[in-house]
Amino acid sequence: MTVGRNDPCPCGSGRRFKQCCGAIDTGDVRTLRGRADRHLGTGALNEAVAGYRQVLALAPQDAESLFNLAQALELLGERAGVLDLLQRAVAAAPESAGGHSRLGHALLHARRVTEARASFEAALARDPRHVDALLGLASAQRVSGMAQAARASCQAALQADPHHARALALSGELHADSGDFAQARTLFEQALARDANLVSAYAGLAGLRRMGPGDEAWRTGAHEVLARGVSRTDEVTLRFALGKYFDDIAQYEQAFDSYRRANELARQGAAPYDRGKLERMVENLVTLSTQLREHPIRGLSAEQPVLIIGMPRSGTSLAEQILASHSQVRGAGEVRFWDDAYTAMGRALRAGGDLGEPLRVLARDYLQVLATRAGEAPRLIDKMPANFLYGALIHAALPRARFIHMQRDPRDTCLSIYFQNFYNVSPYAYDLDDLAHYYTQYRRLLTQWRKVLPRDRLLEVPYESLVADQEGWTRRMLEFLGLPWDERCLSFERTERTVITASRWQVRQKLHSGSIGRWRHYQQHLGPLQRLVTGADASAAAT
Repeated sequence: MTVGRNDPCPCGSGRRFKQCCGAIDTGDVRTLRGRADRHLGTGALNEAVAGYRQVLALAPQDAESLFNLAQALELLGERAGVLDLLQRAVAAAPESAGGHSRLGHALLHARRVTEARASFEAALARDPRHVDALLGLASAQRVSGMAQAARASCQAALQADPHHARALALSGELHADSGDFAQARTLFEQALARDANLVSAYAGLAGLRRMGPGDEAWRTGAHEVLARGVSRTDEVTLRFALGKYFDDIAQYEQAFDSYRRANELARQGAAPYDRGKLERMVENLVTLSTQLREHPIRGLSAEQPVLIIGMPRSGTSLAEQILASHSQVRGAGEVRFWDDAYTAMGRALRAGGDLGEPLRVLARDYLQVLATRAGEAPRLIDKMPANFLYGALIHAALPRARFIHMQRDPRDTCLSIYFQNFYNVSPYAYDLDDLAHYYTQYRRLLTQWRKVLPRDRLLEVPYESLVADQEGWTRRMLEFLGLPWDERCLSFERTERTVITASRWQVRQKLHSGSIGRWRHYQQHLGPLQRLVTGADASAAAT
């Protein structure tokens, strides 16, 4: 970045560059960086940011200042521009293993998982025992469904440093994913013994089970960490965990206060939710469905894919766990594919011409991803809830694929989303008005898919009805998929498989009705969510 002498000074003073940092002798760069480093070390983050910007105005390729400015902005919760800073820093210091690792973490936070893995691998090519890169690679492999590889990378980090607190905590997460909650708890406790301020270990412990009055020591420790001061990201994580603790022990006002504060903080550091953008996307999806419906060419005839769709927290993980207990079904978890596929199809439509080949390319690529994630079986489940956006596109590419639409009382659904730490994945989740708006757009699309999809390709499963009649609805789902009865589906909680969603503990418990009508504990806070309840919803909730 080159700054003109008459441009505003990057340090934020409001003066022109030539009258501010541009007047500093370039020999003072080391002095300025040292001052900024001291500010960063003492937690004077705004002063550190200004100092590093002074340095970079004079020396735009100063890698250390680029890295440290990115760190200061992250600690302030201001992630805009961080990725660009780290990319510039790596370009300026390409042999820095730590630089590649830090870039990998930023890419992972931005959900650019493939690029993140490449950055971590670049770091490890320079230093095979770089613990931070090993842990980053394990995290990227985990969210990519590469459970075995993630465990190997985490184990390599522990071999490099057996007492590394974050490595112990990540190992705890991986054990919890596979259902070994006892070992996960041991690892989280070992992590806290090494680092009493490790927020991820506190959050991990909270998610392993239903907490009770006997967990007061956990609550005290979490509050002590908050009192000592943490970054905004860590505070968000802790306040979500505290919300769960208070909800578990039926102190609902304190629970909602914790969740509300967590969401307010998360919203400050997240990209804003753009209602107009979503409405335009939904309109485009409806138009696309009409165009594809009129097009005579379709994709591939494979019938392995089963897409479990719906709002997050509507029972999609439960449905996958039940079905994946069948001998002829494998679960792939949440496969991130159709967002990019929708973008690619938009380009094909604008280019004109035959759509058959682009659809077939999408179908082949998707089947390959499914097979990589889940292996070979007559039915492969993708339980990415947000695939509800792309029903018409998926049906055009794979007309024999089947959709299972999970529905749940909108108040329970939306509150459960509001109570879940979705990081930067779902900006609509941090505000109840935004949640209500998103739900309305979801409902609009499902109305469209009911018109477009053949009746034998879409099965709607009410969560409350599944809980009330597990065997009856399990039989209906298996019949819909053309599969014979398998008793193991009734004992789904015993099925050994990796589950990395927020429901990983719940899907390993026997089916119960404890989560139905949860909204009643928070009735005075529902506000706009009450407007989502139609007559049909109210009737279903009452049964």
